[in-house]
Amino acid sequence: QVRLVESGGGSVQAGGSLRLSCAASVKIYSNNCMGWVRQGPGKEREGVATIGRDGSTIYGDSVKGRFIISRDNAKNTLHLQMDRLKPEDTAMYYCVADPRLSVCSPTYLMRAGYWGQGTQVTVSS
Repeated sequence: QVRLVESGGGSVQAGGSLRLSCAASVKIYSNNCMGWVRQGPGKEREGVATIGRDGSTIYGDSVKGRFIISRDNAKNTLHLQMDRLKPEDTAMYYCVADPRLSVCSPTYLMRAGYWGQGTQVTVSS
């Protein structure tokens, strides 16, 4: 069964940190571009970060220098370490994957075929 299950969301004050995790079934983990997409209240979906099969990473401009994406191949798990959080980071965060993307980037990730259910992140000022 193809599954992406996020965890780690919650509420935090501005300047705080959260770490999101995504448990992926082996079928969609081993050969995929993976990443995170978020959608804030009243906003369009936004690609946050991607990590390729070779471990290369790309970040959206709004999170560069504050977020770090990583993958644990042994545990089929994707992580997103979020530091220095801002109220504008408030959103539902989705774990996303797809082996067919021609480019592994936050922009192309919006076209991905596999999406988790999402985990809510709320940052208060």
